[in-house]
Amino acid sequence: MSGPVVAVVGPTATGKSDLGVELAHALGGEVVNADAMQLYRGMDVGTAKLRPHERRGVPHHQLDVLEVEEDATVAAYQRHARADLAAVTARGARPVVVGGSGLYVRALLDRITFPPADPAVRAELEREAVERGPGLLHEELARLDPVAAARVDRANTRRIVRALEVVRLTGRPYSATLPEHVYEVPAVQIGLDCDRTVLDERIAARVERMWREGLVEEVRALAPRLGRTAARAVGYAEVLQLLQGRLTEEEARAAVAAGTRRLARRQMGWFGRDPRVHWLDARAPDLLDRARALVVLADDGALADPGERDRRLGS
Repeated sequence: MSGPVVAVVGPTATGKSDLGVELAHALGGEVVNADAMQLYRGMDVGTAKLRPHERRGVPHHQLDVLEVEEDATVAAYQRHARADLAAVTARGARPVVVGGSGLYVRALLDRITFPPADPAVRAELEREAVERGPGLLHEELARLDPVAAARVDRANTRRIVRALEVVRLTGRPYSATLPEHVYEVPAVQIGLDCDRTVLDERIAARVERMWREGLVEEVRALAPRLGRTAARAVGYAEVLQLLQGRLTEEEARAAVAAGTRRLARRQMGWFGRDPRVHWLDARAPDLLDRARALVVLADDGALADPGERDRRLGS
């Protein structure tokens, strides 16, 4: 293989998985998953994981590598996924990274180290989040580390807790540990974007399809084993509330759609802050050709910046 790793990123429901397979076919590549929830074995319908036949013979890595009882960690993912990149490259194939979990993509591609963790401190902060609410914890983070607070959604309890955990353990701002936009693994990032109204329609259609394909039954089967991370996943958390009698089916469907829309906005905010992402319209009829053109420019060392790319492609 020659040239940088290809990464297909962006918000959910924009067609990243399909484009990843098409690019892998075109480039003689293999896919490395960067969706945190697709790491889990058995979480298929609710994560929109491609079925084996939909992968069209393209090898996929970092799918189905964790049991649902386990907690996914970015540090472990970094080790294992970078080993996959090295193995794919050694076989002479092109790694195609596909996923919308921003921190996982950054951990795989960028220069990043991980600050210390302490289960006791984290448990105390999680207790505070339950008692005081994530909003008050976010306000505490804003006082201690306004840069980190500006990057973390007030409703994202897990990230708020992690940021405060690092502050309490190190006495330093969590933002000081965040990755810079510096590649450890040379890459070209192709972002898929979509008109918000169209994206919301795609999300609604996806939720309906998941229901038809058995999301409720999938969650029911997994429920006795779901660990903390898996149980919080969009789609799974809401269906668990349905199974517990806390939501009606109609309310659960609406909650899954709303949660997915919020997830898409967070993903767009995360990737939108990265100036290295080269954005394409997910609805473009010549999407694969446009993506391949970006890869050619990157291979030639001619992909200077997103603005320059737009001028070169005439888009």
